[in-house]
Amino acid sequence: MPEKNSLFDLTGRTALVTGSSQGLGIAIARGLAHAGAAVVLNGRDQGKLAAAAKTLEAEGARVATAAFDVTDGAAAMREVEAVERDFAPIDILVNNAGGHQRAPLAEMTEAQWRAVIDMNLTSVFLVSRAVAPRMIARGSGKVINIASVISEVGRPTIANYAAAKGGVKMLTKSMAVEWAKLGLQCNAIAPGYMETELNKGLMANADFNKWICGRTPAGRWGKPEELVGAAVFLASRASDFVNGQMLAVDGGLLAAL
Repeated sequence: MPEKNSLFDLTGRTALVTGSSQGLGIAIARGLAHAGAAVVLNGRDQGKLAAAAKTLEAEGARVATAAFDVTDGAAAMREVEAVERDFAPIDILVNNAGGHQRAPLAEMTEAQWRAVIDMNLTSVFLVSRAVAPRMIARGSGKVINIASVISEVGRPTIANYAAAKGGVKMLTKSMAVEWAKLGLQCNAIAPGYMETELNKGLMANADFNKWICGRTPAGRWGKPEELVGAAVFLASRASDFVNGQMLAVDGGLLAAL
């Protein structure tokens, strides 16, 4: 009889998680490591990456770091090659890096638009372009893109972010259409409003906090570690016939009017 929960065992796999020195990224990396995977942490700040790696290593994880800007295609190619040469082949890619630059749409600058599109959407293309051909050559791989509830609904002052995350949803589907027959499973996770450092300002706003808690059927913000189950599922053999899907982890927000 197979070992209990062996479908979710990531032992022997290696995962690259972008934007993983803090927040959702390190929570996902930790969850994958606890499921047995070796993890490669990515960010632009080598100091933050080293601190994050030390934390995970203390928990028993096998960890490497790859400091590069995910909006730089040449850097992504170079660093992915180095990881595969010096650490291990990448079996799982989690495209998590991203960010906000808020402004009313009619006042948004071209620089704000382009920066957010590049951080949240173009980066997914560039890093996937570096990793996927290697997965294809091996005949297997898992690509997990971090989308958002804002892939489905809009909010004032974040039109650039909404456009980018809507693009991540459709890019995920396009990846699945092209790469499923080549052995890859490409899916997305759409987090709701999560308790992260980047959202501290929103959480501290009493009116916004009340609105989010009232708008979300679960009645609260999500915790970063609550993304782990979805990430492990989409990274594991349990999802081998799941492709092109976006799984919302949002406390029911998208289910409610």
